[in-house]
Amino acid sequence: MQEIIHEDKSLFLFLNNLGSSSFDQLWIMISATWIWVPLYVIFLYLLFKNYQLRNLVFILIFIALGVTFSDQLAGIFKTGVARLRPCHDPTLTGLMRDVKCGGQFGFYSSHAANTFFIATFMTLLLYKKYRFLPYILFIWAIIVSYSRIYLGVHFPLDILMGSLMGFFTGGFFATLALKVIHKQNNSISTTTKS
Repeated sequence: MQEIIHEDKSLFLFLNNLGSSSFDQLWIMISATWIWVPLYVIFLYLLFKNYQLRNLVFILIFIALGVTFSDQLAGIFKTGVARLRPCHDPTLTGLMRDVKCGGQFGFYSSHAANTFFIATFMTLLLYKKYRFLPYILFIWAIIVSYSRIYLGVHFPLDILMGSLMGFFTGGFFATLALKVIHKQNNSISTTTKS
């Protein structure tokens, strides 16, 4: 396990030190939630365009439940695993670019979990209509996730675990949403025929 942690720190230092102070503000902005509000509005528009209003309500409920679940699970892991963030790790003092710091513990990344949740969820609901969408969504999730390494708040394994958790959670909640929508549409079509 120590060897894995050592390799994780080495990879972190390599990726983190690729940065330059002239780009710090850009990566801080990429890591911020508010900057992505226009993207979320586009997601909402695409869902509205492709699903009836009654289905959209269920989709939004499943998104809210999924992001909440993903975020809370990350919080439980952070306190349970208690792995220091790079910016709090005394063995990295003077070796890394410390752009921004967060809470004490960082395993695993909620940013990675939440962006990969949204990317997976939206892909499963919209890929039949928009074949290009998964590429855009997962590139976005990767960029946001990398921003956390750039800023010095997460190790690569924090990002990898967060990405995997977001991917599987997104798949689970999207599958539930699609089942509910399918069941509701069948129920309405049966009622209409009667």
